[in-house]
Amino acid sequence: MTAIYLIGLREGLEITLVVSILVAFLVKSDRKPLLRWVWAGVAVAAGLSVGFAALLQFGVARLEYTHQELFEAVASIVAVTFVTWMIFWMRRMARKMGSELRGRLEDAITVGPLAIVGVAFLAVVREGLETSILFYAAAQGTSDSVRPLVGVSLGLLTAVVLGWLLYLSAVRINLTRFFTWTGALLVLVAAGILKYGVHDLQEAGALPGLNTTAFDISGSWPPGAWYAELLRGMVNFTPAPSVLETIAWLAYGIPVLVIFLWPQRPTKPARKTEPALSK
Repeated sequence: MTAIYLIGLREGLEITLVVSILVAFLVKSDRKPLLRWVWAGVAVAAGLSVGFAALLQFGVARLEYTHQELFEAVASIVAVTFVTWMIFWMRRMARKMGSELRGRLEDAITVGPLAIVGVAFLAVVREGLETSILFYAAAQGTSDSVRPLVGVSLGLLTAVVLGWLLYLSAVRINLTRFFTWTGALLVLVAAGILKYGVHDLQEAGALPGLNTTAFDISGSWPPGAWYAELLRGMVNFTPAPSVLETIAWLAYGIPVLVIFLWPQRPTKPARKTEPALSK
């Protein structure tokens, strides 16, 4: 549940920041009547994301066992791809995301209400679909269907409260540091999701070695202990993983984490063009 809470918090805060940028732009530019079109776009994107999550859950339940395992493996790999792309994109684009969104909304206002709905929809639906597929992939490791829903709901609720307080300037958060630490944790969560994917491929018979374990500490591992639950929920640690699962976890988790935390080169300010001297 901890990993799913983190997914809800991280993705929810990104959605909240995007919406708050659009809302703040319209409020500060004295265009409050246009807010309803922004909320309409947000509502359509949220509905589509929830519907996509439900389709994933109930559609897969109707598949045969082997097809279900293959689908879950593909969903896990897609989720890992989304996470990797999202955390690096957010690190690169965070500083200019606000100006880009405001520019798109300004252009949409000149076109009409449907364009405003479209800008809000496109800004939110990407994060919403990412959240749906990440939630589906991460929920594979839980034994019931209630705890994942509680986890993602609490994460999204926390994000909405944080976003609202940030909008009101009631709290100040170092967002660069927040996204760096949550991004690092998400890399570990994604490594666990990739391990799910490899396990599903092995159960479907697409990969060998399901019963070839890298190590086995089942005899001394208390499955009901809080730290065992935490490690299983966050990084999908199991006491007897297969060799391929372990290789996949290490081959993704370690290099991606090192690259993500590696200090970025400071961007050089644009050189101003010297005015031509008059003769």
